[in-house]
Parts: sequence; structure tokens; C-alpha cells
Amino acid sequence: MSQEKTAAAPSRHASVGTAVPVTLIPGDGIGPEVTNAAKRVLEAAGARIEWHEHIAGKQVFLAGNRTGVPQETLDSIASTRVALKGPLETPIGYGGKSANVTLRKLFETYGNTRPARTIPGIATPFSHRNIDMVVVRENVEDLYAGIEHMQTPGVAQCLKLISQKGCEKISRLAFEVARAEGRRTVTCVTKANIMKLTEGMLKRTFEAVATEYPDIEAQYMLVDNCAHQLVRSPESFDVLVTTNMNGDILSDLVSGLVGGLGIAPGANLGKHAAIFEAVHGTAPDIAGQDKANPTATLLSAVMMLRHLGQFEVADKVDKAVALTLEKGPRTGDISGDQPPCGTQAFTDAVIANLGHEPEAWVERNYKPLVLPDVTSNPVTVTPKSRRTVGADIFLESGQDAQTIGKRLEELAEGTALRLKIISNRGTVVYPPTGAPTDCVDHWRCRFVLRDAEADLADVEFFELLTKVTTEYRFMQIEKLYEFDGELAYTLAQGED
Repeated sequence: MSQEKTAAAPSRHASVGTAVPVTLIPGDGIGPEVTNAAKRVLEAAGARIEWHEHIAGKQVFLAGNRTGVPQETLDSIASTRVALKGPLETPIGYGGKSANVTLRKLFETYGNTRPARTIPGIATPFSHRNIDMVVVRENVEDLYAGIEHMQTPGVAQCLKLISQKGCEKISRLAFEVARAEGRRTVTCVTKANIMKLTEGMLKRTFEAVATEYPDIEAQYMLVDNCAHQLVRSPESFDVLVTTNMNGDILSDLVSGLVGGLGIAPGANLGKHAAIFEAVHGTAPDIAGQDKANPTATLLSAVMMLRHLGQFEVADKVDKAVALTLEKGPRTGDISGDQPPCGTQAFTDAVIANLGHEPEAWVERNYKPLVLPDVTSNPVTVTPKSRRTVGADIFLESGQDAQTIGKRLEELAEGTALRLKIISNRGTVVYPPTGAPTDCVDHWRCRFVLRDAEADLADVEFFELLTKVTTEYRFMQIEKLYEFDGELAYTLAQGED
């Protein structure tokens, strides 16, 4: 694997009595209320924090900044390398990306960690189960890279980009989370049975990384089965590691098992910065009404304190929040049969409970989290051999498959390539298979070398492409490779 060394994540630990600079982004909607609650509790608990407050989100978009994050905020995070953030709103019609995505991308916070555990006093259908797990989600690539194109007026494409480097970083992070929290197992969750190259890359990389962590049991599970088992036996899971979209879905599912997004903390971790945030939305319908539940932000602040090495303060706040939830009062979203309290009253109760022990609470011994330091070299995989064996040309046409196929065979005559198959949404439609495929105007036309031992030259491919595009509109081409003698592309349904 490509790891050069392992570096401790908390690079800005404070010595006793020294305050650590932290960027605070209050956010939108209920954000200022819940982040103010966190500030009050951390100050009362004795946290050594020097807050540097900056803005992001709605007001920035409305001021004309399409990223939602002003340069002053970016500079602050680059300097402090730690941020606590309230929820941010992306107003409809402003900006290209959400401010949340902007922050994750610009600071390469590749790992999103979402802990979830059963909390006494919060009633759910799973309250009697001893749930205690962490979802570790890759945070910057996969379908959420947001690379989309309209291929034809009626067919859209989203590129699913999975890198070996991204898989290695998130796999190592998952094992390090397990070590830091004294956990026993890490389960890799993918859909590698269908997406063998992309999702399969995480599975293969995870299995290679796992050999370096003999103290942690490595497991593997398909994502659909994982969702099924999370509902059947959630207490059996410890650490889950998965790709970006799978992790987005599963982490919200896991939060629902223990009480919902109002109590779900989160951290976005990277080599250059760590951004801690509640994962719920801005809740504009209750903003400014003293109704917001600050629990998720408080627990995110607990994660931040551990990242900064302030473990005693973190444990004190963690227990105070747990005791408050156990005994009450609670905000309206989790009050159950008790009268609901407001944000301020809940915060006051947490402060009053500092230094006291909750009754039904299993304490976990946290250690400093070690972040992997994977090579910065863009190339992490170098095959011993590679060969170009053909190309896929994606065409837009209203003709039927038989008409297109016969004409492409004619156009390919005299070139180094022959038409092997045409597929429509992944299913072979030419040569005809007899299947009643309902086709659209988006055709993948696979050409392969006539000489099976040759290596396709660009000039040979362009000769074919020139002929094809005299009659057909193309929108995409993909070369077909062999790396180390293995096919580096998948076969269509029905292709041999």
C-alpha cells in the first residue's frame, strides 16, 4: 500500500491552561442557537478554546458569493485547522454547490465519522438494544463528486469516481477509529457484486489494508444486506466503512435507530483540517423560537474536544448531556411524555449536570485518533503492463439497434477495429438476443481490435471515430484497457 507514515491527527493540542484557536461558523436557521449552546457548555466545562467566529451559508450566497463561503472563513479554517459549524442553507437559485460541500472539498476532509449509540431516556423502537457504532464514510468522491452530464435530451449521466487512494485513506481511517475507541471489528460495506470496479475497489483495498491491523477483525457485507441487518440486529455492528453515497444513506438510517438527526453528531476529518458539525438541517420553521435541540451540536463539540486532546473535558460534557437526556428536561423533538423545554433551559440543565454521572451509561476509553498520511503522489497504482484493446463510442440516435449495428459494421470495414456489441442501458441489443429491451436514444457501441494481440494506437481509433461521426452524433468515448493482462472494464449484460 502507499502509506508513507502515520501522523497523529490532533496537531493543535493545547498544553494545560493554553487556549486552542477554533473557527466557529454559527450557520443558518437554528445554527446560531445550537452553536451558542455549545459555546456556553464548553466554557462552563473548562474547555480551553479561543473562538474565531466567521460566516458561511445563506447570507454569503445572497451577497453574491457562489461558493457560500467567504475567503475570510477559509483563511480562518486554514489557520486554526479546526472548526465547529452550525447547519448551512443553500438558497434555491444561488450558487452551484452547497457551502457544506465547498468546505469538505476545499479542505479535503475525506472522512466523515458518525457515531450512534443508545441513549437512555430517548424512546425509539430500538431503545432496548445496546447500539454503539460508528459509520465511517468516504466524503469527497463517488457519485457525490457531482460530475453530471445530459448525454442526450432524455438521458442523464452521473460519473461514479472511486480512487484507490481514496479507498486506502478511508479504510485506514476506519481501522484507526476502531483502535482509538477500543472497538473490535470493522465492516466494509459496498455493492461490489454489481459495481465490481468502483465499489469493488473499496473492497479490495480494504482487504489489503486489513492485513496491517491484525488486532481488529475485518468483515465484509453488501450494502443491501447491511441495511437489512442494521434493522434486525443493530447491536452487532461496531465500525462500518463505506463509500460516499452508501454512507450518506446508512448514517442517517443509523441515526434513526437511536433517536434521529437531532442527536446525531458528525466530524469531517482530513490531513489539513477537521470540521465538526451536527448533521441535521437549518429548521427555519423553528429558528429563533428557543425550540431547537442542541444535542447533536453538543456531541459534535465533544468529538472536537477529543480531537484536540482535551479528553477529560470531553468526557465531562458527554456525561452531562447523557444525564440530561436520561433524566430530562428535553426539547420537544425528544420530550416523549414529559413537558418540552426550550434550547436555553436544556443548555442550563446540561451545565448543571457537569461533573455528575449518568446512571445507565457505559463509559468508553477514548485514545488519540491517528490519521493516515497516504502519499501525495497522484499515482498510487502502476501496472506492469497495459494494452488498449478497443473503445466504447456512445452515440445518440433515434434509429433501432439493428439499423445502427449494420451501418457501424459497414463503417468499420477497413479499420483496425470491429463492432463487437451495442448495448442500451447496459443490456446487449446488437447482435440481437431476442430480449424485449425497451431502448432509449443512448447507445454504447463497443469496438474491439481485429487482431486480439495488438495494441490500439490513437490514430487507428481516430480513423474509425471520423467515419462514425460523419453519420452519427457521439457524446462520449471510453478506451478499453487491459492492465496486467486483466480486463479493466466490465461486460454488458449478455456480452460474452
